This record gives sequence, C-alpha cells and structure tokens, in this order.
Amino acid sequence: MPTTVETGIVAVTVYTKQALVTRRGAIALTGQERELKIVQLPVTIETESIRVSGRAEVAVHLLGVSTERVNCCEPFAERLTNLTKQIQQLEAEWNLLQAQIDAFALQSRFIEGLRDKTEEPFAQSLSRKNLSLSETLDFLNFLGSQYSEYAIAIAECKVQQQELDKQLQALRQQWEQIQTPSLKESFTITVAIEPTGAGEFELEVSYVVSCTNWTPLYDLRVNTSSNSINLSYLAEVTQNTGEDWMDASFTLSTAKLGLGTVSPKLEPWYIDVLSPPEFMRMKRLSPVQYAASTSAESQTLETEQSQENLVTAQTVVAEISKEGNVVTFQLNSNGNIPSDGAPHKTTIFNDDFPCDFEYLVVPRLVSFAYLQANVKNSVNGVTLLPGKANIFRDNTFVGTTQLENIAPGQEFKLNLGIDEGLKIERDLVERQVDKKLIGSNRRITYGYRIVITNLQNQQANLKLIEQLPISRNEQIKVRLNRSNPQIQLGEMGILEWSFTLSPQAKREIYYQFIIEHPPELTVAGLDI
Repeated sequence: MPTTVETGIVAVTVYTKQALVTRRGAIALTGQERELKIVQLPVTIETESIRVSGRAEVAVHLLGVSTERVNCCEPFAERLTNLTKQIQQLEAEWNLLQAQIDAFALQSRFIEGLRDKTEEPFAQSLSRKNLSLSETLDFLNFLGSQYSEYAIAIAECKVQQQELDKQLQALRQQWEQIQTPSLKESFTITVAIEPTGAGEFELEVSYVVSCTNWTPLYDLRVNTSSNSINLSYLAEVTQNTGEDWMDASFTLSTAKLGLGTVSPKLEPWYIDVLSPPEFMRMKRLSPVQYAASTSAESQTLETEQSQENLVTAQTVVAEISKEGNVVTFQLNSNGNIPSDGAPHKTTIFNDDFPCDFEYLVVPRLVSFAYLQANVKNSVNGVTLLPGKANIFRDNTFVGTTQLENIAPGQEFKLNLGIDEGLKIERDLVERQVDKKLIGSNRRITYGYRIVITNLQNQQANLKLIEQLPISRNEQIKVRLNRSNPQIQLGEMGILEWSFTLSPQAKREIYYQFIIEHPPELTVAGLDI
C-alpha cells in the first residue's frame, strides 16, 4: 500500500510560457515502505518533465516514478472556511460604517433642529440689537460648517460601503460556487523506493507546468529638475496551473523551454490570390482600426502619497545573473501567486539613470513644445526586455509607451508630453506676388517668423522643425531663399534647427521660400 507524503511548493522558476515547480516533503520511514505517493497535483504537469530526488538518514534507493490521472472530489472545506471568515470580516466593517453613518445623521438632525429653534429668537434679538451682526454670522457659520462636515463624512462612509459591497458580492459568489463538491482531475505521482532501514527521509519532486507566463512591465519616473529617470523593472506574473504558489522562492528566467533540440525544418511556402471577402474586410479597416482589432492595452495608474516623519518603504528587488543570452532574476523574498489567472506584479529592480532632456517644436502643426528624454541603459546593466512602460513626470502620470529590447549601453528615447514652459509664436510675415513674370513664371514669396520664449528658470535644449512644400509637378519650383540662422534644406522639405535657450531667454527664427510656376497653372495644396 503506497504511503502518502505531504509536500509543499518550495521553489518556482517562471519562464515565458512555463514554470518549473519544486516540491518537498518529509516522512519517517520504517524501512518497510515500497511506494510513496504525492496526490492532488495539477493536470497542467508535463509528465515527461517529472524528476525525483531525496535525502535520508539511511540509504534509500529510488527505483522508478509513475504518474496516474485520477478523478476526485475537490476539497472545499478549508476554502469555504476562509471565505466565510473574509465575508464576516467585511460585513463587520460594513456594519461599523453604518453605525458611523447613523451617528453622523443623528448629529446632523440635531444641527437642523437647532437651526429651526433658534431662527426666530435670533431674528428678534438681532432686531432688538441684543446680538451683534458678527455674533450672528459666527453662529450661522458654525451651523453651516458642522452640517457640511457631517454631510461629507456620511458621503465618505457610503463610498466605502459601496466598495465593500463589491467585495462581498464577489466573495459570496465564490462561496456559492464551492457549496457543491465537483469532480476534479489531478495527477498522482508514485515513487518506488527501497530503504535499507528506518529514518527520516526528505523527498523532492520537480516538474514543468504550463498555463503560466511572465512579462516585463516598467515604471519610468522622470524628475525634470535633476535630469534623472528612475526605472522600476517589474514582472507581471500570471498563472492558471491549478495549484497556488504560496511562500515559495521565485526565480524569473528569460529562457524558453520546450523548443526542442532539433533545428526546425522549412515547410512549403504557399501563396495564393487573396479571397474577395477578406480583401474587402481589410480595405474597410483603417491602419488604426486594424491595429486596434489585433491588440489591447491596459494602463496601470499609480498614486503616490508622502507624509512627514514617516519611514519610506523599501522595495525588495531581485538578484540578477546572466549566463549567455539567458538572464535570471532571483527574488529575495518569498511570494504568493494564486492560480487565478490574474496578473501579479513584483519588482525585479529599480535604479536611477541619467538622461538629457530635449524639446521638440513643430510650430506649423502645434503651438506648444513636446518634452523628450534621451536615456542610456547602463553598460553594466541588464537587457530591458520588450514590455509596456508607465511614464510618470514629476509624479504625474503622462501615459504609456512600449519599450523595445534595450541592450546594456543602448540609448532610448521617451516622450513626456506637452510642456507649457515654452511659448511658441509663428506668424506669416511676408506673402508677396511679383507683378512681373520672371521668365515665363509667376513668383510668390513667403516669409515666416517664429519666436520661442523660455519661461522656465533652467535652460532648454530645443529641436525646431519646419517644412517647405514639395512639388509633384516639374513646372512648379520650390526653393529656400533665406533663413536666419542659416540652414540647409533637408529631405522632403524639412528644415531643422537645434539650439539652447537660456532661462527667460527669447529666440527668433526666420525663413523665406519662393514658389515659381506658369501663370496658367493653379497650384493646389498651398494651405499656408
């Protein structure tokens, strides 16, 4: 008869789509055991990955391992007890809030009664000049402030009750779902052993499970006053393996399991005529719509609070190691990740990176500047894997971006949104049509003046981009006539100036261009 060994998960290594789970359990051997079994293991186990080892006070021979898929009633008593405790605790909190609401309502009614009872005596005393106007106003202000205070307190309590109602509804639904035991598939692992005597034996079993993955997630906090960016490298772990990972040592790895050892073989590459329905569907979708139909994004908003005389909480980070192209992150604390399919975040590391700020100004399109940060990954750092990044600028959330694969020493750019610290003015100061033809062409001269004022108390590095029209007809000629500061015309009619503005300084940019064309032609697209 096999002897059951109670085991617990002690270590988990999470890969991109799989995880390596290690369990341990101890048993006192009598020397007569021939089989040990571990029960209630999830069906997501890849059975060929199971490995068994052990340590004992006496010699123990491991003879073999077998697995069996079984059906059993899912144990629910412990979960039901835990859910009941959670529901009772939330109900107690709800009742406490209701008691506070009742108390505030009683005080509010007292204030209303006091107002009604004192309205006429106050009017009489005021008319007889027994009370001054200031004394009356003080009393009225007292009544108003107290009434307002009670009303706000009641509203806050009701908001908290609404949040508790949502939590209670979810817990009660779970409670109802597990009232009736249901059949659940699981694996049983049986280990054949041959002990040489009695003694303590620690059994260890490891296996690979599917239905799990981790993806990088970043918080980028930019401090514009110190020219630095704090990068928090997070891992978002999800798992629906069928077993909860509680109080286990966690390691995150960039290795990919299960890709095989044989190089892939090319299959025939077929092409064909696109079918009309699919073609018409693709034509109807704009690029933006098509991208939206194939991807989804989520944002994680964070709120920061700081108080004086409080000790700042320290984030536990991971130990990072690299072997070849594989990077592993060993978390320095045990974690809990239930099998619920929900994302669970943990911090890998956070560090400050120096950065340079630059303003991008495109006055032809918008009359404000965009702030950008040029950041360089540390030469001795780790590769930043592709993932979503939440960007905070001076503790204000400005949006999200997608980081590409960033190697150590590689530079990358962050867009930080609009900055109102620069004033941008763009004016058409010249539009002249020559009365006489130049050769056989009519010539029109355009001149623009752009004034940029730095309203900040720190210098600003700017990149200003303007644009000349591009002719698609050989009879229409466009040329840059003058520019101050002087600049060469770039590709596709782009003009680009780079300069630095001192605090409170102003800079003027001027350029002039000429369009020539036969007088009988009407030029389209001159939306000047």
